[in-house]
Amino acid sequence: MDADRPFDVSGASAVGDSVTVESERPLDVALTLAPHGRGPRDPTQRRTPDGAVWRTSRQPGGPVTYRVTQPGRHTARVQAWGPGAADVLARARDLVGADDDASTFAPRHPLLVEAHRRHPHLRIGSTGRVFEALVPAVLEQRVHTIAAHRSWAWLVRRYGSPAPGPAPRDLLVPPEPRTWRTIPSWAYHRAGVDPSRSRTLVRCAEVADSLERAATAEYDEFVRRVTSLPGVGVWTAAHTAQRALGAADALAIGDYNIPDIVGWTLEGRAMADAEMVEYLDHLRPHRHRAVWLLMVSGAAYKPKRGPRTPLVDHTWH
Repeated sequence: MDADRPFDVSGASAVGDSVTVESERPLDVALTLAPHGRGPRDPTQRRTPDGAVWRTSRQPGGPVTYRVTQPGRHTARVQAWGPGAADVLARARDLVGADDDASTFAPRHPLLVEAHRRHPHLRIGSTGRVFEALVPAVLEQRVHTIAAHRSWAWLVRRYGSPAPGPAPRDLLVPPEPRTWRTIPSWAYHRAGVDPSRSRTLVRCAEVADSLERAATAEYDEFVRRVTSLPGVGVWTAAHTAQRALGAADALAIGDYNIPDIVGWTLEGRAMADAEMVEYLDHLRPHRHRAVWLLMVSGAAYKPKRGPRTPLVDHTWH
């Protein structure tokens, strides 16, 4: 736990409601939940020294703090506090990827075969919360991930709300959609978010309820609905679906790095988007799973050429 303030139990039980998830395949809750965090200073997700992963969310029932631990190789425990606790506990299996089915994943490349063998615990979990995943994805459009994480943290710290129940120090619940709609332009400016992305966030917040209904759609239909919003493209939709839907095939087309990583790692050369899509076609419906396996296995490779892309300061706009 946080040494400074491991718990704040005012008005809440330190135990909370909980469910235990059992899985036939091995689990790794820290690995499964890692993609939902937005950098080491994300105010909405924290991994504490005891190995627990703490997260906050806005659920249909209201804000919630939840803690995910792993008592055993095949077991996960989810504890939750706040009005949205029942919603989170009902999705506990989805959160830890207990029912993520990789039985049809049949890679051919030796590197992927070995990565899959060494990481049987790799799961793709889902939160079921579309707007929650969409906002950070929009912030990550066309900018360095580091800069996007800074913007996310700044906005959540200014406009988020305290996490219910016991929680690590400074954990916050992200703003609700109506708050994102009313954040003034100067605040987005201070957060380093350019007018194009801030307008997209406002549009998304205006239809947040209908976006949540898209969580039950098939992937292609989900992409169609989400990309109907001005400023949301297939890259943003894929990153949202990976987290909200647990979409194992949500390949991030248009990514600055992924085509080159796939090309250099598996074929020893650069690839463009179209070639990558064709190259990975035999891995449907597991293309995102394949890319993620390359990342977590340490096999991913892209040669460094020239200086690193500079961070862009959008606060001058």
